[in-house]
Amino acid sequence: MNIPFSFGKVVRDDDFTDRTKETEKLLDNIHSLTNTAIISPRRWGKSSLVAKVVTMVSEDKDYLIVRMNAFKCDDEQEFYASYARNIMEQISTSAESLINNAREFISTLLPKVSFSDPLSRYEISFGLDVVRNPISDDILDLPQRIASKRGKKVVVCIDEFQQIGEFSNTLKFQKILRNHWQEHTDVAYILYGSRKHMMLNIFGEYKSPFYKFGDIMFLPKISNGDWRIYIMDRFRESGKTIDSDVAEYLAQSVENHPYYVQQLAQLSWLRCEETCTKETVDGALSSLLDSLNLQFMNIMDSVTDKQKRYLCALADGVSKMTSSHVLSSYKLGTNGNVRIIRNALMKRDLIDVEGKSVQIQDPVFKLWIQRQYKYI
Repeated sequence: MNIPFSFGKVVRDDDFTDRTKETEKLLDNIHSLTNTAIISPRRWGKSSLVAKVVTMVSEDKDYLIVRMNAFKCDDEQEFYASYARNIMEQISTSAESLINNAREFISTLLPKVSFSDPLSRYEISFGLDVVRNPISDDILDLPQRIASKRGKKVVVCIDEFQQIGEFSNTLKFQKILRNHWQEHTDVAYILYGSRKHMMLNIFGEYKSPFYKFGDIMFLPKISNGDWRIYIMDRFRESGKTIDSDVAEYLAQSVENHPYYVQQLAQLSWLRCEETCTKETVDGALSSLLDSLNLQFMNIMDSVTDKQKRYLCALADGVSKMTSSHVLSSYKLGTNGNVRIIRNALMKRDLIDVEGKSVQIQDPVFKLWIQRQYKYI
């Protein structure tokens, strides 16, 4: 069965929805070698956008693409090793070229190349402390050295970049990265991650080493109109139908959230034989909420009572948390308590704060709260 909707992974080709302006902008930034930080709430399609754009760029032989995920890097040592390993492996087309590249660019690191036959897989590792060794500088300058020697432009994409904010002495490490990377004339850095508030701390704070490192792209939601066209097309191509108003209703049900629109559309498609109706969507949404019940219960169990009541107030549509009526009705305490609660929930990426607007980041979590809790 060819299911026409995809979620929970990087989407490509026909599964990719809209993002025309963002695609063009990121392409322009890469071609002009402008460093870019991509910031948005989790599951809004950052990885899919980067994957689409670098695939387009990789068709040009003048570019070398390097991709890395910093999620499993717990300290500088692991970051340096992972960074060098990803660069070497991804610019190499064979085991032989990997060995030659290692000799040419990182021989001072004493790299070890291992092979796994019969699959002809290979990987590179290091047996020394690269943090306390001056060759850490060589690692950070690898992309520029490769670009200069090969006459290429290098695009370095690092996912979960906010992870460096968890390192001890993170500001010192960020300064080291910035000091090296800002000198690279033939390299574009694309840095993105799933923790919005941490990414904002790294790139948006005036005192941060990465302040004004390059262009900051804030991904907006995909419009309801674009979702309507996409959903109708995918249903039609699979031999099923969905009316325009139902397609819009489906996307609006999860506030046009990319991950959840795809998931709800898939569940709705699976539930209908020929035509998807609003009743079909409602049934699929109830099924989705049921499947996430334990996950959301665990979240609510992990927050304080006041944080729980604050989330319930947001789910109820409250916008002015500091009014005496709201403070009393939801038992939030004082105005000072509200600020503390908000900051704690923001650090956990449970809420999204833009100016005076505060929203629950996960729209399905919001729906679940509305159905499960009633304080007033």
